[in-house]
Amino acid sequence: MKLNLEGKTALVTGASRGIGLAVVRKLAEEGARVMGVARTVTPELEDASALAVSTDLSTPGGAEAAVGAALAELGGIDILVNNVGAGDPDVMKLGGFLEIDDTQWRDLFNLNFFSAVWMSRAALPSLLERRGAIVNTGSINALVPAQGPVGYSEAKAALVAFSKRLSEEFGPQGLRVNTVSPGGVGTGLWRDPDGFGSRVAASMGMSHSDLLSAMPTAFGVTSGRIAEPEEIAALIVFVASSAAEYLVGANIVIDGGTVKTV
Repeated sequence: MKLNLEGKTALVTGASRGIGLAVVRKLAEEGARVMGVARTVTPELEDASALAVSTDLSTPGGAEAAVGAALAELGGIDILVNNVGAGDPDVMKLGGFLEIDDTQWRDLFNLNFFSAVWMSRAALPSLLERRGAIVNTGSINALVPAQGPVGYSEAKAALVAFSKRLSEEFGPQGLRVNTVSPGGVGTGLWRDPDGFGSRVAASMGMSHSDLLSAMPTAFGVTSGRIAEPEEIAALIVFVASSAAEYLVGANIVIDGGTVKTV
């Protein structure tokens, strides 16, 4: 399928690894000029993108700097992928509601929700001029809020609602806004031996490798496995392309059958 992305410009956040890096690579493969934004620019991101920028997107100033760099270097923005999310696995607490203070709520909302608000606000003039597209990376946690660290599911639910608001307001002007909501994905968050997954395993009294093996069954994944970042990236890039021109204001779930409701 031809995605018609040759010559398009794209700005991708959370681009240093995982889903974001896979999106950068897929967009570049389809002919787009891509700027990747991350708190830490990795060699892999530098190799994959036309431009890599380091900034903290949990602040309004970081988002403004990222969009300013994209406008200066790319000349405009056709596609914005608000992918940055999750949180710092070293400080994210795994306890219940009464055990979590406001700091975690603020940190998770700033990174998973407000970063998309700030990036979208800064990029909207260029996106509207070019009749572009925004794709926000959500999570099935928005649909099953009892799972995951306190504050994360709630931030992702807010992101889905924000996407719909933008779509309703700016869709008539030619801007498409959609959300792609993955289930479990085999990123470093889960697979790194010192990452969030290892902390979850320790809290459950099991080894990291046993947790990874048990995840599909524990999460109820019908396909019997978690996704690879490249699978999520392929959907995000399709949604951003003109091949999905009639896809407007949608929340597309890609979870291997984890969510059982219709």
